[in-house]
Amino acid sequence: MGAIIRLAWQSLANRKATAILTLLTVAISVTLLLGVEKVRTQAKSSFANTISETDLIVGSRSGQVNLLLYSVFRIGNATNNIDWQSFQEISQHRSVKWAIPISLGDSHRGFRVIGTNGDYFKHYRYGQKQSLQLAQGEVFDSLFETVIGADVARKLDYKIGDEIIIAHGISDQSFNRHDNLPFKIVGILEPTGTPVDRSVHVSLPAIEAIHVGWESGARLGPTPDADVLAAQQFEPKQITAVLLGLNSKIQTFALQRYINTYTKEPLSAIMPGIALHELWSMMSVAEQALLVVSGFVVIAGLLGMLTSLLTSLNERRREMAILRAMGARPGHIFFLLTSEATLLTALGVVVGTSLLYLILLITQPIIQSQFGLLIPITAPTNYELLLLLLVQLAGMLVGIIPAIRAYRHSLSDGMTIKV
Repeated sequence: MGAIIRLAWQSLANRKATAILTLLTVAISVTLLLGVEKVRTQAKSSFANTISETDLIVGSRSGQVNLLLYSVFRIGNATNNIDWQSFQEISQHRSVKWAIPISLGDSHRGFRVIGTNGDYFKHYRYGQKQSLQLAQGEVFDSLFETVIGADVARKLDYKIGDEIIIAHGISDQSFNRHDNLPFKIVGILEPTGTPVDRSVHVSLPAIEAIHVGWESGARLGPTPDADVLAAQQFEPKQITAVLLGLNSKIQTFALQRYINTYTKEPLSAIMPGIALHELWSMMSVAEQALLVVSGFVVIAGLLGMLTSLLTSLNERRREMAILRAMGARPGHIFFLLTSEATLLTALGVVVGTSLLYLILLITQPIIQSQFGLLIPITAPTNYELLLLLLVQLAGMLVGIIPAIRAYRHSLSDGMTIKV
């Protein structure tokens, strides 16, 4: 047995060019298979961890996916707003531990502006219960101060002390900018890989202040300057959504029922985990498509190996016949060919896996900064090991086809080469 394996290795060594090309074909297919699997699982994990430790999200009456999209992902708009008095009443409920008000509607150069308060930086969690951290500066304290996300700072090349102009609505055009009320950047958040990175955070009073004179949705005349507004006291009239943390998760369903049947205005309370699962299930087609594509790449790699073995087999008929003449049995020839396929597949799996980790080592910071997706360099999971085992078994099965052909060749067929 050992002699046949050594013979298979020497046979591959004598056909270096063909063997290396076949090995690279299998290796690249394995790299793509594992790479797609890691991206898929980490994208799903990152998606599910966009927000954590928040028990309920409250907004105006709508579907839970829509509420999740505009409150967490900053996509779309609310069907209606929440009255400030309703927020105060809900936040003072005995089940509520903390409440984060959120006001949406404005933007800055394509990035959403979020009106909130200090509880946002204190209680907002993402990932594995990670809190927001400032990379530079501090949380806003004055009326016209802002804290920006990491992507905003990086893409617009902002730094502490710069001033920005907020636009009314999602479209940032010259006619709807609050250009007489600039905001000073006082803080830049650490990257989170979530929509927080693409957000501009200001205080709720600031949202009210910049809309003085814009009550109808458009500028009707001159608005007061920053000094005049700073001397006034502003309290929100309405907000867009509320993030709630409860004293006990046991109270979640009772409070959700209370909010959904709130009599003063129609509200919806959703559990973010369930809404995230529903949203991801809507995207499952793309997830399955990635798996199918990577599976076909592996099949293509194995077919390439099969083609190589079958092509070389016709050139090795005399070699097979000489081995038979020296006493090798048909079973030995069969095992020799399957051993070559097994060795090529095993080497391809090892090289492909090593290549993936090398690529991750180089590109991990780039992927995280550009796409907000952290792909940790960890040992293969049980599922990934199962995929590699299936590739190995498939490679062995592919090797059986040329092995059967060699097994059936007669001694005289090998000695008499047909032209």
